[in-house]
Amino acid sequence: MSLPNIFKPGVTQGIIERINKLSPEITPDWGKMNVAQMLSHCNVTYELTYEQKHPRPNAFIRFILRNLVKKIVVGEKPYARNSRTAPVFMVTGDKDFYQEKERLVNHIKQTQELGESHFEGKENLSFGTMTATEWNNMFYKHLDHHLTQFGA
Repeated sequence: MSLPNIFKPGVTQGIIERINKLSPEITPDWGKMNVAQMLSHCNVTYELTYEQKHPRPNAFIRFILRNLVKKIVVGEKPYARNSRTAPVFMVTGDKDFYQEKERLVNHIKQTQELGESHFEGKENLSFGTMTATEWNNMFYKHLDHHLTQFGA
């Protein structure tokens, strides 16, 4: 079964509606992050895609990521609760809920507007060249996992 297509306006709108159900007071069903940290954590995926904010992993780490982690990240199987995350995705400290929410919604809209063709064959810093389906799965599955974590 394929995952919903984040590049389609209706799917994007559904994700944004779920984000809009969140509030600063909501608590997670599992995990250690608060809701503002989770939104910041979800923004890292887009920072890695659109910004030069995070360093590219070295060749050895990229080899490991491509051969051991990529299938987990871009596959259709949902993430397990409390699964480990890469250091670049670790978020600690105080985050502004409203700022992180706005950033995430803008990233999601940008991704949808760029569309599948923009992502087909686009290189990912960690996983190398990916198909639009792999990009979709990575974006959608990560958002769905964390929105579910917070009951949205």
